[in-house]
Amino acid sequence: MTTPPIAQWSKRLIKGGRIDDDEALLLAGCDELDDLVAAGGAIRDAGHGDVVTVSRKVFIPLTQLCRDVCHYCTFAQAPRNCGAAFLTPEQVLAIAKDGVKAGCDEALFTLGDKPELRYRIAREELGALGHETTVDYLAAMADMVLRETGLLPHINAGVMSEDEIRVLRAVSVSQGIMLETASERLSERGGPHFGSPDKNPAVRLATIAAAGRAKVPFTSGILIGIGETRRERVEALLALRALHAEHGHIQEIIVQNFRAKPGTKMADAPEPSLDDQLWTIAVARMIFGPEMAIQSPPNLRAHGLKPLIDAGINDWGGVSPVTPDHVNPEAPWPELERLAAETARAGKTLAPRLAVYPAWLDEAGTWLAPEPRKAALRRQDTSGLAHESGWRVGRTERGHDFPAAATLPSRAAAAMRAIDMAVAGRPLDEQAIVSLFEARGSMADAVIDAADALRRETVGDTVGYVVTRNINYTNVCTYGCRFCAFSKGRTAAHLRGRPYDLELSEITRRVGEAWERGGVEVCMQGGIHPDYTGETYLEICRAAKRAAPGIHVHAFSPLEVSHGAQSLNIPVREFLERLKEAGLGSLPGTAAEILDDEIRAALCAQKLSTEDWLGVIEAAHEIGLRTTATIMFGHVERYRHWARHILRIRALQERTGGFTEFVPLPFVHMEAPIYLKGDARQGPSFREAVMMHAVSRLALNPVIANIQVSWVKMGEEGIAAALRAGANDLGGVLMDESISRAAGTRHGQEFPPHRMDETIRDAGRNPRQRTTLYGTPNEVQQRRSRQAPPLAERVQAPALKRARIGSRHALAEAGLAG
Repeated sequence: MTTPPIAQWSKRLIKGGRIDDDEALLLAGCDELDDLVAAGGAIRDAGHGDVVTVSRKVFIPLTQLCRDVCHYCTFAQAPRNCGAAFLTPEQVLAIAKDGVKAGCDEALFTLGDKPELRYRIAREELGALGHETTVDYLAAMADMVLRETGLLPHINAGVMSEDEIRVLRAVSVSQGIMLETASERLSERGGPHFGSPDKNPAVRLATIAAAGRAKVPFTSGILIGIGETRRERVEALLALRALHAEHGHIQEIIVQNFRAKPGTKMADAPEPSLDDQLWTIAVARMIFGPEMAIQSPPNLRAHGLKPLIDAGINDWGGVSPVTPDHVNPEAPWPELERLAAETARAGKTLAPRLAVYPAWLDEAGTWLAPEPRKAALRRQDTSGLAHESGWRVGRTERGHDFPAAATLPSRAAAAMRAIDMAVAGRPLDEQAIVSLFEARGSMADAVIDAADALRRETVGDTVGYVVTRNINYTNVCTYGCRFCAFSKGRTAAHLRGRPYDLELSEITRRVGEAWERGGVEVCMQGGIHPDYTGETYLEICRAAKRAAPGIHVHAFSPLEVSHGAQSLNIPVREFLERLKEAGLGSLPGTAAEILDDEIRAALCAQKLSTEDWLGVIEAAHEIGLRTTATIMFGHVERYRHWARHILRIRALQERTGGFTEFVPLPFVHMEAPIYLKGDARQGPSFREAVMMHAVSRLALNPVIANIQVSWVKMGEEGIAAALRAGANDLGGVLMDESISRAAGTRHGQEFPPHRMDETIRDAGRNPRQRTTLYGTPNEVQQRRSRQAPPLAERVQAPALKRARIGSRHALAEAGLAG
């Protein structure tokens, strides 16, 4: 037999090629295990890098009755051994709730094939439960778990028709059935599948094909060691590959090793050796290439986990901290902490995933029904994997932290190169920045440490903050930005608070009060009121400077600037010059969200385009107005969009030098319309929120020196982590924060100077009050800030039909309307 050129094929696969069926069949005769394992590992690394995933699940055995009689199975039981034929709804929900408490993401429903076709007791119990078939009852239970717990159902219900698969698709994020083997020989008399009609390969392949037509993310695989030959294993893998090529629905392939169980006909059958399992994993990796997820259950090879990774797996399947493996009860799940440590021994980092993989989540409109899609979005991070903990932006609860283990020196060469380039001040490209955001485990620690060291070298150990007051003069807005819980308009009347439009006297009072309390800045922004004009913004500036001539006016998003210019029918630059003359000192670089039009179309289609936002900011810089730069992240985008945003900010800074700082703003989801409609995630994970500060420090070096952390979004725990990851500024004390609170954050309205100082010192840094442009406030204002009385009660004047300040009506009467 021809010896396959393993190394040559490996290179072909890494470059995006494939081996054809005839070549794959040659692998059946290949005994070069070391070469195969090396190839399997290299191909896996090309597709999955240093990350190995696992799903935290609860195992819900809805029924252990089955019409089949597989000769190695102890899951299926006779009625006399079951007690009840089915779990009750109360039992199902109790298991699921235990999973929620333990931090699980997945509810795995496993059951025997259509027991009502064989057992009267199954039919009777189904009738008593109000259902005719097992599939109908299963659908009801999956729906209950999805709605009441938020766990994501993954369903292994055996052989089904396409109609049955579609019924379950409505209440699950994924389904699966093991092909086990493509050999009909094993269903003959004396074979392990004799007497099990649902184990016929053609029947199971038909089910897998039906799932493809129904657009269901699917799991399948093979069971090795039940009497099949190596060629038959290859044939089974090729059959699965062909179905995936046709439908694109198979998200993971399981290579499961047979375990002999007492009390079965195969109790004395030999189990496959570790080498045989490694051979099969490596061959599966070569057949399916770099991208496919290939897993092997860790509880079935308890003392051989590192070799399984070396051979090419990138996933451990589902592991439960709550329930046993009911299919293999003799093999307990490894604790997640041990699994993380064993994964680290192989030089990889363990990461949690969902029961539906990122590639299918990226096309969720095609692959998921509406309710499962919403539930999956709530649990995914920006990479499409699961959140590592229960931490959410704006909340204090931590929940379960996913276990971390120190890995061996990372092989993430791309990320290491990116760190070296960034520290040297050389621009990174998009993929290099993405590689930094993708870092986990020890590689993430390396990114954070590099950012912290660069921060120390660039700006030292001083952490600044500004005593400022937020004044949001109106929450009336003509724009329907899908992330905003602050604005009030036709599409947002149900959200928090009532529409208001401040009197000019109230704005003046608040500015004066801010100055008396030690403020050196007022930050003023609002909704795009339909009756506001450029004169509105000019008058607000003049009023602020009349109230406190020494205060710095930091005001108006690029969207407000654009709106003001259009209302006066003048160019943006001319309007900015008028604002500057009226007292504007700098602009907040808000309304940026994500500077990528693909994402802006989903978030804020009516708003400025990326080009327009950058154009307003560049015009401001050209006339000497400094600005901040922001990014709002953690909603519908991916890491590549973060990278593009940072690159556009850097490019503009290299031209103008006008940005004072970069401000990451994690998305607050709780009251955001896009989240309430089920179209957005629950913000970034804690790791991602911290990494945004670290990667920003690196990728913007040396053009932007100051990286700010938002205490409103991150809370004190997040502040400390961000300060260890490259941040050097805490923004403003705010006095009167309202936008993030409207979205649901619980971190308060004001962070007074004494708490700022304590928090910064607790992080081992030196606090410093600063001005907007990073100067030093005078001693009088600093002293006032530390002796500030409580704020007086605010007056929120209800919005009227016409704006109170600089309205279009007033302009028209004066003959100034554009």
